[in-house]
Amino acid sequence: QPQLVESGGGLVQPGGSLRLSCAASGFTLDYYAVGWFRQVPGKEREGVSCISSSGATTNYADSVKGRFTVSRDNAKNTVYLQMDGLKPEDTAVYYCADSLWYHDTCRPEEYGFWGQGTQVTVSS
Repeated sequence: QPQLVESGGGLVQPGGSLRLSCAASGFTLDYYAVGWFRQVPGKEREGVSCISSSGATTNYADSVKGRFTVSRDNAKNTVYLQMDGLKPEDTAVYYCADSLWYHDTCRPEEYGFWGQGTQVTVSS
């Protein structure tokens, strides 16, 4: 059964780092663009970063540019989100999702297959 599974979330102090992983099972992630999204209660899900199937093209929300880095290891069927310089406003549930097509806009409605999410909490 195809799945996307996020991991790596947790509690971190402001200024700290986390690396999230999005591992695919039951299918090959190579052919898909992958997006990272986040959501806090009462707010809409927002795009954080997206990466093309080859990894050659990426984009980032303005709020995370210079702090977050998306990458992928197709041999491991996994996409990563390295988060540095974390701020309390980064607190959210983080989701990964895939799409057959890469979109520069990185919007949730462009991605159709989702993981279950992992909680990231930034607090002192």
